[in-house]
Amino acid sequence: MPVYLWTVPMFHCNGWCLTWGVAAQGGTNICLRKVNPKHIFDNIVQYNVTHMGGAPTVLNMIVNSPVSDQRPLPCKVEIMTGGSPPPPQILFKMEELGFGVNHLYGLTETYGPGTYCSWKPEWDSLPSNERSKLKARQGVQHLGLEEVDIKDPVTMESVTPDGKTVGEIMFRGNTVMSGYLKDLKATNEAFRGGWFRSGDLAVKHPDNYIEVKDRLKDIIISGGENISTVEVETVFFSHPAVLEAAVVARPDNHWGQTPCAFVKLKEGFDHLKAQDLIEFCRITCLIIWLPGQ
Repeated sequence: MPVYLWTVPMFHCNGWCLTWGVAAQGGTNICLRKVNPKHIFDNIVQYNVTHMGGAPTVLNMIVNSPVSDQRPLPCKVEIMTGGSPPPPQILFKMEELGFGVNHLYGLTETYGPGTYCSWKPEWDSLPSNERSKLKARQGVQHLGLEEVDIKDPVTMESVTPDGKTVGEIMFRGNTVMSGYLKDLKATNEAFRGGWFRSGDLAVKHPDNYIEVKDRLKDIIISGGENISTVEVETVFFSHPAVLEAAVVARPDNHWGQTPCAFVKLKEGFDHLKAQDLIEFCRITCLIIWLPGQ
């Protein structure tokens, strides 16, 4: 029977589903009053936890925790993650610690998870970095939804499933909300065209798995070019000194907007300068992606 460790709120739409799902299987819910790595590892060992959930922030906390806080897992712990696109590097490190990461995607308006990154057995033989990239994708729709698609928000045409053409993720089905309470204007806008508009930009790969690139409102438009904050953040996370990274738009008189990065370094890397990180990004980033600050 499943033993589920809670690191997310039970009252959230996502958590509320799992509370009853675990009970329906005769499983055990383990409550965690304080989310920190030591408590997580201690509870996993004490109660033989089999499943848990956590945003990428929690995963990042786990993989970067002091060795003294970590403990060998009694079994493989399946962990669901979502809420923001997880960096592939974090997923790789979670696997090294003995966790099996399952990636979910959804919104409150879709009653939590709308897609999941369904794992294919043939991917098991791939190199670890390739597996992590595949797991970082948001995946395919679950059975409760009629359809999830990536569409051009203007024409409402489905984008080409080439892993490059960007569109907006749209939902329809019986787990999608009927509307916003006492806000007809917002409801009509959200369902314009007959689909619920998520506000998330994504691509669809040839295998029909979707991959979120950014929030529509977060995309950086620099000199007429669209820059995904998620992709630039992923480059920062590949640096061994980076603990956390966030990229936002910065007003620019010439380009309109340019990327600006906020980075938190791991302990012992205080000597690293901002220019060092920018030069690191230069190796793999397009020039227009490089943060000015």
